[in-house]
Amino acid sequence: MNRSLRLNLALVACIAVTVLLSLMAGKVWIPLDAWVAGDPRWPIIAELRMPRTVLAILVGGALGVSGAAMQGYLRNPLADPGLFGVSSGAALGAVISLYFGYTASAWLLPAFALTGAGLTMAILALLVGRSGSMIVFTLAGVILSSVAGSMTALAISLAPTPFATSQIVTWLMGALTDRSWDDVWLALPLLALGGTLLALTGRTLDALTLGESAARSMGVDPLRLQLLIVVGVALCVGASVATAGIIGFVGLIVPHLVRPFVGNRPSAVLLPSALAGALLLLLGDCVVRAMPTVSELRLGIAMSMLGGPFFLFLLLRMRRGLA
Repeated sequence: MNRSLRLNLALVACIAVTVLLSLMAGKVWIPLDAWVAGDPRWPIIAELRMPRTVLAILVGGALGVSGAAMQGYLRNPLADPGLFGVSSGAALGAVISLYFGYTASAWLLPAFALTGAGLTMAILALLVGRSGSMIVFTLAGVILSSVAGSMTALAISLAPTPFATSQIVTWLMGALTDRSWDDVWLALPLLALGGTLLALTGRTLDALTLGESAARSMGVDPLRLQLLIVVGVALCVGASVATAGIIGFVGLIVPHLVRPFVGNRPSAVLLPSALAGALLLLLGDCVVRAMPTVSELRLGIAMSMLGGPFFLFLLLRMRRGLA
C-alpha cells in the first residue's frame, strides 16, 4: 500500500469519526442514544446538525482541492482560491442581494452569489484572452479581487438601514450556522462538477512542473488547462461562498499539510487536499459550536485566526530558504 493511499484512508477514517463528533457537538451535546427517530432531540440532529455537517464536508473539500489545483497551476505554494477574485465576486453578488433586500427566498442570495462568481470568471477570461500567460492571469485576478472588495465596502458604507449593514457584515464573516438541506442540494451539483473539472487537470499539472515550454512540447494545451482551472475554481469557490460566506485559508493550509506525505506531484496532492479540507472545516465547525461563548464564533473568523499565523510561518520559512 503506497503512502498516498494510506493517507487517503486515514483521512477518510478521521472524517468519519469527526462526523460523529459534529452531530453531537454544540451548546447542547446530544449523546448517541438520542439518535433515534422517536427521541425529541432527533430533529436537532436530522434538520440542523446533519445538513451543517454535510455542507462542511462539501465546502471544505471544494476549497481544499481548489487550493491544491491553484498552487499546482501557478507553481506557487502561497496561491489561494481567493487570488482569482472569484470569492470576492461571489461575495459582492451576495452583498448586492442583501443591500436591496432580495432575501425573501432562500434561493435568491445563493443565486446572486453564483452570478457574481460567474461574471468574475467571464471578465477574468476576457482580460487574459488567448495568451494563457500565468503572470497576466494572476494580475487580473488580483485586480478583480481588489475592485470587488472596494465595491463590497462601498455597499456596506451606503447600506440603507442598520439592519442591512448588520446582515452584510455577519454574512461576510462566513459560517455554517442555520444551514438547511436546501443549501446542501444547491451546493452539491456545483461543487461536484467543479471538483471533477479540477481532478481532470492532474496529469497536465504534473507536466507543467517541468516548465511551460516543456509542457507544450508534451502536448499540453495551456488554454484548455486555464479554462478547466478557471471554471473549476469558480464553481467550487462560488458555490462555497454562496452557501457559507467567505471562509478563507483552507485552500492555502491543507495542500501544505498533505504534501510531505504524498510528494510534490500536483496530481497526488488533489484528493488528499480535498479530504483534508473537509476534515479541517469539520473540526473548525465543531470547535466554534462547542466554545463557551455567548454567541457562536463565526467560522470564517476562526479560520482566519488559524490561517494568518500559518501564512506568516510559510513566508518566514520561504525567506530562510532564500537566505
